[in-house]
Amino acid sequence: MKKNMYGYKKETSLAFSQAVEKVKEELSREGFGVLTEIDVKATLKKKLDVDYEDYVILGACNPPFAYKALQAEKDIGLFLPCNVIIYADNGKTFVSAILPTKAMALVHNPQLVKIAQEAEQKLKQVIDRV
Repeated sequence: MKKNMYGYKKETSLAFSQAVEKVKEELSREGFGVLTEIDVKATLKKKLDVDYEDYVILGACNPPFAYKALQAEKDIGLFLPCNVIIYADNGKTFVSAILPTKAMALVHNPQLVKIAQEAEQKLKQVIDRV
């Protein structure tokens, strides 16, 4: 499996639809709400008439973290919400979350470091429990 430097990823034994529901449950448990849900498979079929494996992007937001981040850096909204993906690849299901410390490091605002670390810890816990 190819590793990336911007996400926290793992394979899960759950079926795709079960993994989507489990991720939503675990996000809620960590104080995140799902603001957006993009069914990439359905969108690609509708817009391009192409077949693609199951793939969902969840836009997750933890309001206290978002508020603190916005207070520290007004334009941080470009990095919000935190994306969490669930997808199928060759019969396996994967879950992955953005690493806020990597995304917010691009901004070079020291006030964001602690917020990003706390959000990242919670997102990693979500992924670990799926």
